[in-house]
Amino acid sequence: MASFNLKVNGKSHQVDVEDDTPLLWVLRDHLGLVGTKFSCGIAQCGACTVHLNGNPTFSCVTPISSVGNSEVTTIEGLSENGDHPVQKAWEEVDVAQCGYCQGGQIMQAVAFLKQNPNPSMEEIDNAMNRNICRCGTYHKIREAVAEAAKNM
Repeated sequence: MASFNLKVNGKSHQVDVEDDTPLLWVLRDHLGLVGTKFSCGIAQCGACTVHLNGNPTFSCVTPISSVGNSEVTTIEGLSENGDHPVQKAWEEVDVAQCGYCQGGQIMQAVAFLKQNPNPSMEEIDNAMNRNICRCGTYHKIREAVAEAAKNM
């Protein structure tokens, strides 16, 4: 085991884990941040998306040893009261059905809108295609991202 110092959602944490432990399991099992979900485990679905220094990252395949001094932001750290413009748009459009993928979807959308604050629908589709929704709410996801872009 090795000791790692992490900065997650603006707070410092120390964890003792194997250096190949995926960031996802450190967040969930050691820090109790369960909003980031496990689904595929092979970086194909996006349910585990978090930000490393503002960039969307699949935490299920990111070894803790590669995080270094990066700032990790999870869905819990996006806003204190769930009032980030993307979260508010998600509620307004009523995107979620089962809700399992939503944390990853929202984290992907936030990172995308920081890079492209005035996207076309095609750009939204291309940016969000990394994240899978088993319920098929893609039309609502697109609508919510477009709505959030108006309010960011």
